[in-house]
Amino acid sequence: MASAPAPLRIVTPSAQLRQPALTSLEDGFMARANAHIGTTNFATTIRMGGGRTLVADEPAALGGADAGPAPYDLLLASLGACTAITLRMYAERKQWSLQAVDIDLHHVKVENRSKIERVITLTGDLSADQRARLADIAERTPVTLTLKAGADIATRLSDG
Repeated sequence: MASAPAPLRIVTPSAQLRQPALTSLEDGFMARANAHIGTTNFATTIRMGGGRTLVADEPAALGGADAGPAPYDLLLASLGACTAITLRMYAERKQWSLQAVDIDLHHVKVENRSKIERVITLTGDLSADQRARLADIAERTPVTLTLKAGADIATRLSDG
């Protein structure tokens, strides 16, 4: 039986970390982040817009100190949060009686291809049509669409 994922740990920003540039939809950016790792295996401080900071790490079995969620945990957390928020926003706009959304996510690799299973539990007085509509909306959340389409990643080295 798998243990429950560790909760995200929010830490106080460190002065020596680079502040990510402000997010600006006008500039075409939806989000920005800065990841910093020093010599401590493998704790990485991630700074995001709005001054939010968290630590990601690998579990001890992989050489980390388990100081925070692992990268794939963060990926699943992003998908789960986006799905829950989008469903809540849609239900509120429609004035539907959605009391809670619980999302269980699992990531596996099958023949070198990632597969994510997402199981959504909706709590509330919802009709079959409303539930079906929310399931359809879940397939079209921003993070879902990004993951399904893939993303072009441009990497360059900076002089520091």
